[in-house]
Amino acid sequence: MLTVKDPTTDFQLPPHNEAALEGLREAKNVDSTVALAANDSTITTSTIAPAGWLLFGLAYKPLVRVEKIARLENLTTVLLEEFKSEGIQVFPALQIEDQNPIDLFIRFPRKTHLFISIRSQGHREIVYNEAREALQVKRKDKNALKIWKPCPLVELADYEKWLNKNRDLFGMSSREAQKTPTAKVLVLWPPTKAIGNHKEHLYSEVGNMKILAFRRKGTAFVIEKEEVIEFIKAWLARYKKD
Repeated sequence: MLTVKDPTTDFQLPPHNEAALEGLREAKNVDSTVALAANDSTITTSTIAPAGWLLFGLAYKPLVRVEKIARLENLTTVLLEEFKSEGIQVFPALQIEDQNPIDLFIRFPRKTHLFISIRSQGHREIVYNEAREALQVKRKDKNALKIWKPCPLVELADYEKWLNKNRDLFGMSSREAQKTPTAKVLVLWPPTKAIGNHKEHLYSEVGNMKILAFRRKGTAFVIEKEEVIEFIKAWLARYKKD
């Protein structure tokens, strides 16, 4: 009699939670050392990320890359402390071909998903141009605006498409990948902030929060670093079973 092997027996999720956090810390330590020695030059793949899977941002100078990894480590740590009892799965720095990595893909299995992009434009303010359906960057000491490229809103929409095509990485069925309620979130990292005078219809309420919600290939919420935990609590509350 032919025995059919259960395909789920050897299934493993990509690095997440504590394993991913350890990889982030190792990569940050390596990059910190390299940044000091590299005189701000780029480094090769072989010198980064002892965890192996964290091979992102190689186009950036080492010091910039250290900042990016530190942000991921910061949020991943806080998320696990706050939501581990809720069954959270945090996947940092997921690689996307020809695009910036997904900074954080968050799963609350069979409840909700969140895609989080962490971005900073330094001491600048962000405004949404409805006519052009684009985010624009404004220097605080000047009135000139420039289009933010690549657009984080478009990237977030593309990340959701990527998940539908690569759901097997997470052991998801087609229905789970497509039907699970999903939030796409742009987190502005200080000192970058959103201009506070957007039109009223560009805001949405999530729990007790009033949040900018820009519609470009779907809806993406725009919040600041200090609002991440409150937002996820409010979003998750929508889908908790009584």
